[in-house]
Amino acid sequence: MSRSGWCLCVVLVLLAGCAPLSTRRIEQADRIVALSVDRTLDCRAADHCAASSPFLAQADAAIAASKPGHPRNTVTLLGIGQNALVARINLIRAARRSIDIQTYIWAKDDAGLLVLDELVKAARRGVRVRILADQLGSLNDPVLLSRLARASANLEIRLYNPTFDSARNNFAEYTASVLCCFHKFNQRMHNKLFLVDGKVGIVGGRNYANDYFDWDPQMDFLDRDVIVAGPAGMQMTKSFEIFWNNPRSTPITHLKDVNAEILAHPDDAEPWSEPRFDDPQRVAKVRAEAGDRAWLQANLLGHSLNVGLVDFFYDLPSKSEAVHGPDSRELTSDLMRMIAGAQHEIVLQTPYLVLTHRAGGIFRALQKKHPPVQVIVSTDSLASTDALPVYALSYKHHKKFLVDYGFQIHELMPHPADAPAMLADYERLSGFGSETSSPHHGGRAPIETGQPGPRISLHAKSLVVDRSIVMVGSHNFDPRSANYNTESGVIIDDPAFAMQVRAAILRDAAPRNAWLVAPRRPTPVIGDVSQAIGDVSRRLPIFDLWPFGYATDYQLKPGCRPLPPGDPDFLECWEPVGDFPEVNLSLTAIIARFVTAFGAGIQGIL
Repeated sequence: MSRSGWCLCVVLVLLAGCAPLSTRRIEQADRIVALSVDRTLDCRAADHCAASSPFLAQADAAIAASKPGHPRNTVTLLGIGQNALVARINLIRAARRSIDIQTYIWAKDDAGLLVLDELVKAARRGVRVRILADQLGSLNDPVLLSRLARASANLEIRLYNPTFDSARNNFAEYTASVLCCFHKFNQRMHNKLFLVDGKVGIVGGRNYANDYFDWDPQMDFLDRDVIVAGPAGMQMTKSFEIFWNNPRSTPITHLKDVNAEILAHPDDAEPWSEPRFDDPQRVAKVRAEAGDRAWLQANLLGHSLNVGLVDFFYDLPSKSEAVHGPDSRELTSDLMRMIAGAQHEIVLQTPYLVLTHRAGGIFRALQKKHPPVQVIVSTDSLASTDALPVYALSYKHHKKFLVDYGFQIHELMPHPADAPAMLADYERLSGFGSETSSPHHGGRAPIETGQPGPRISLHAKSLVVDRSIVMVGSHNFDPRSANYNTESGVIIDDPAFAMQVRAAILRDAAPRNAWLVAPRRPTPVIGDVSQAIGDVSRRLPIFDLWPFGYATDYQLKPGCRPLPPGDPDFLECWEPVGDFPEVNLSLTAIIARFVTAFGAGIQGIL
């Protein structure tokens, strides 16, 4: 198609997309749904035939033990993806009144469909179920949404911030939304909240797709959630209601493509039934574990902790202010205060190591303390990341991170030695190849073939300060999380819980699982000249083309101790493995270097 043809196409899409759906069509769809929705109630009991759950029992005990000004909560860390899925299924079955879910991605794969099926069953028991998902990456099948609209009178779904009031956008609409409505399109709801009966919540980084629950044979995310049982659920309820009632949250009958599907099939919509799973055996296993008290005790309850205050934070949809507990504050300021208050150590885990200027200033100040605050960073390598452009800009600033901020950077290997402990059913997954990627994530770097098991990509977002205060949530500590997306998470001041999270991050950063980023092996004279040219190149907003960076990746030699980069014997125990180890296609490295050279202007929105 010619350039003029593309321009005409975009104009037509803009005209069609900006035309509002008529009130008459919305009323027609609502009437059809009201007449055809499944009003079956599988239970008439007051508790809606809820199953017992140890997590709801924890919540009841914590609420009973709480006193004014002295709340008690129980927290359970969810490190393994499949275990996090089992916990959700257990809680769905135990719900007596309500289930509220807020998420960024909801895929139509086994994990996404399993949770949907369990939610429909809960709704048919009489539980009020509400799902709020960001439109960009969630439930974008109008046929599926039409079925869900009529699956149960107790189930309601809304999509957040649809640019053209549609569940699905084609390429032309996607392009037009960027051109015409970038400010609106660019602000996404990145919050992750799973809340049952207003007293047990799951908060963290996981979305609803196979690769967040160890079910993708090619690539799975290493992520982190926390179950919070107790009075902190009241803050979570307030947050959900704010988003649910915001004008950006659009009922699915108001979406043009879903509305058209409902109007086209007023009487013959396919009723909701058990989904056809790609791996029904795996689904059956998780469903059985969700009802197995011994399994829950061995895999989850054994490391539950009783803590005091759990402070749930969340951005407001406007992103102009945030609410942190009872006070109105800016979210990023809360996190920055945590970092600025550090006295000895910060352990930070983020998949996307691209910091704001504000954060950089705080880390510089921490390095001027006597002694400097130790900063350990666990992040993705190019071989493990799901976002190549973001890694490229992180790579550009390695010298600033190491020298000015004092970071100790550990980049996750795509096949870490502890992979069997990181993923459930790892041995089963090892029978599959690892050369392709899941459909809803782009920019993944190809890696060396022949490695066992799926590739692992870091997605967890956590912060531990001075081994006592911890944050687990959806905030990536990057410009997008600070300025555009809405985020949520918990801050807990409890040394025992902080040590749990710290130990998990340090395992991910251990030499057997991650490469160490450190200065290159010095070369007399030539090395000094190269570094001088590199310093100038890095300061350029564009044309940062010098191929010899200040730092490179190192792997620990067998039998050696992990000496720090400043140790005189460092190079005796660490072997340089290149800037982009295990990236086996030169094109990937070329793209990374291209973004490093020319992408500085888009750093703030990546």
